[in-house]
Amino acid sequence: MQDGLVVISGSAHPALSKEIAEKLGVQLCAVTLETFPDEETFVQIRENIRGRDVFLVQPTCPPANQNLMELLIMVDAVRRASAHRITAVLPFFGYARQDRKDRPRVPITAKLVANLLVAAGVHRVLTMDLHTGQIQGFFDIPVDHLYASPVLIKAIRESGVEDVVVVSPDVGGIKMSHAYARALGAPLAIVAKNRVSAEEVEALNVIGEVKGRNVLLVDDLTESAGTLTEATRVLLEHGAKEVYAGVSHAVLSDKGRERLAASPIRQVFATNSVPQAYGPKVTALSVASLLADAMKRIHRDESITSLFDIRG
Repeated sequence: MQDGLVVISGSAHPALSKEIAEKLGVQLCAVTLETFPDEETFVQIRENIRGRDVFLVQPTCPPANQNLMELLIMVDAVRRASAHRITAVLPFFGYARQDRKDRPRVPITAKLVANLLVAAGVHRVLTMDLHTGQIQGFFDIPVDHLYASPVLIKAIRESGVEDVVVVSPDVGGIKMSHAYARALGAPLAIVAKNRVSAEEVEALNVIGEVKGRNVLLVDDLTESAGTLTEATRVLLEHGAKEVYAGVSHAVLSDKGRERLAASPIRQVFATNSVPQAYGPKVTALSVASLLADAMKRIHRDESITSLFDIRG
């Protein structure tokens, strides 16, 4: 039992919250979460948390707006209940792709979300595999940024896949893919792509040698699986044997599951950071132990540097 540590679950991913609490040896704090007929969210903390170290577990996955608003309301309820410290645990940080002005007159919504969390009363953020690491700088409070790679790499090794080339499905994922390649002792290749729309991409070419090799596509996020399936098509055209994927956040839509099921991709290794990580070819790997360990160390004011090890 972690004295003084309280874990509160939002409605976004109660299964993961329960697993985290079990790893910590605590019971989830009793909370009432209701939606009124006009779709307003109501929150009531049903236990005394005065002076406690509170961790709110809520990935801001679909429905993103509802889950984000619920998180903000929970934070306000906890703050007004006189909690000593409030840590927002976001296994998946929604709106992370809106992190810059890449077109005229558009918002930087990732920064807005950071501002909202701080304004609501969050003292610290614990998250995993942000779309871009620079988002940590959007917060004026401490951010602990974990990597899912040790969990994914362990599963990939245990799967027995041999003669692997690690492939980044776009130029932006090179750093992440390079870390996987180094951990697996494998070469690196890149698929050059052109995004046609939010759900459609066009893979153009492969930079690197994949002929006669098994391929591991590495990405931080997939929703419609357009990038993965299009990259797979081009890789097979270039002589790849079998294609696997390692994805931190499988925020899969029905369309994404259908695409994966119909694609030549052999298997998708993903974390359970969101409840949407399931499907015919999806293997969901638990990050509860990783998050629980980080929460325990934060509660004890211990270093969590060793958890940042991306080598696996």
